[in-house]
Amino acid sequence: MTHPRAGELLEQVLDPGTFASWDSTIDLAGYDDDYVRELRLAREKAGTDEAVITGRGAIRGHRVAVIVSEFTFLGGTIGQATAERITAAIRRATRERLPLIAAPASGGTRMQEGTPAFVEMVTISKAVVAHKAAGLPYIVYLRHPTTGGVFASWGSLGHVTVAEPAALVGFLGPRVYEALHGQPFPKGVQVAENLVDKGILDAVVPLEKLAEVAARVLALLSPATVTPAPSDQTGILAATTTRPARAVRPPSATSRDAWESVMRTRDPRRPGVRELLRYAADDVIPLSGTGDGEHEAGLMLALTSFDGLPCVLVGQDRRYQSPRDSMGPAALREARRGMRLADELGLPLVTVIDTPGADLSPRAEEGALAGEIARCLADMSRLRVPSVAILLGQGCGGGALALLPAQRVIAAEHSWLSPLPPEGASVIVHHDVDHAAEMTRSQRVSAYDLLAAGIVHQVVPELPDAADDARGFALAMASACAEELRGLLASAARPPARPAGQLAPAETGGFVVTQ
Repeated sequence: MTHPRAGELLEQVLDPGTFASWDSTIDLAGYDDDYVRELRLAREKAGTDEAVITGRGAIRGHRVAVIVSEFTFLGGTIGQATAERITAAIRRATRERLPLIAAPASGGTRMQEGTPAFVEMVTISKAVVAHKAAGLPYIVYLRHPTTGGVFASWGSLGHVTVAEPAALVGFLGPRVYEALHGQPFPKGVQVAENLVDKGILDAVVPLEKLAEVAARVLALLSPATVTPAPSDQTGILAATTTRPARAVRPPSATSRDAWESVMRTRDPRRPGVRELLRYAADDVIPLSGTGDGEHEAGLMLALTSFDGLPCVLVGQDRRYQSPRDSMGPAALREARRGMRLADELGLPLVTVIDTPGADLSPRAEEGALAGEIARCLADMSRLRVPSVAILLGQGCGGGALALLPAQRVIAAEHSWLSPLPPEGASVIVHHDVDHAAEMTRSQRVSAYDLLAAGIVHQVVPELPDAADDARGFALAMASACAEELRGLLASAARPPARPAGQLAPAETGGFVVTQ
């Protein structure tokens, strides 16, 4: 399998005629003669003056900054001059407010330069952190091979991280492992496809599809920048500062029957988060896992857009949850990745609650399930971006509560929220499961009960039943979500009212949207 060189990648990915180099001449003075000869031979072989090319261009009309490795230049290794070029490009991208795309292919830091080159990975990482802190997208395309200090620094800091098919990606180079341990590194571990499966990378993308995927991501991330508000104006505390709670229509007799709602949400035909995205989203870029080596199918993380409003979506997928495979702490860590992404990118967060309950097992206890629920609550409550929670179906226990603290909460008519499954509540109170229906009514778990209690701000009718009209149900829920997002953005853009003659405070609160 052939792997493209830096120039070929730029030619295939960037719009024709848009690339402008940012690279200045590298001075070889100060290096010893043997190393200078090695560098000159590398230049002749690679056709580049260093192991990276940097500059700006456009992808399907989106202006971007790019950093692309040239592996034929000393294995794409990073010396001090290479690092200075990378850092300068990142900082320039930040100053010019450009999304940054990095495409490394590297064996790591340059052994000929030793520790001084090695510690430059810190400098590069700091520049990436500052770029992300400025609310600018950072997309990484890992190429074959990407190992060592490059993968362990700027190669692993992307908001979205994808890889070339079959690319070798890992911290330890296979040759080093074999030399140290006297046996080959196990096959299949450091392969891009395996790392996607393990929740370390988001996807495998062939080069011919990279421009399309990058353009879709940029379209979701780049239309507007949301400036954070002070923490006391965000999270669940701000829920009461927007429009009052309302129901679209008076509840019917059926909708008042909480047990009927529970039974409807347990219907295997009932649409879930995937149907919501399939029928109602403008575009969907699925992301995979925590980025830290964990992934659970019961939690979906994606960049998406509803009615032209880009957002980060964290959604519970009920169809991949069962008593034997319940939502565990890894799913909540993945949810927290989504919360961080929203905050870093200045995008609204949409959570979708639809779970029969979190994992109740020794494994989950030892995996800090309770702590992850608490950290989700904390992270959502201090978000600096608009947030909407959608109670789509089952809302059982702490696993549901973890995604609830949004500024606005909308609920499907037959959705519900309870501390335990109704049968579990019945066992605690009546020592049997026979009173489950009675418990749903007495515990006030239905959508309209939640509306009356001020927990939910809007109830969306299910006419007809969601199981009989998946598309209509998805469109109605998405429309309500978009309405709430627009309300949050509009109210945030308006300065708060103040008495005549009173000066505006330095911090006005709310969210400021800039185009």
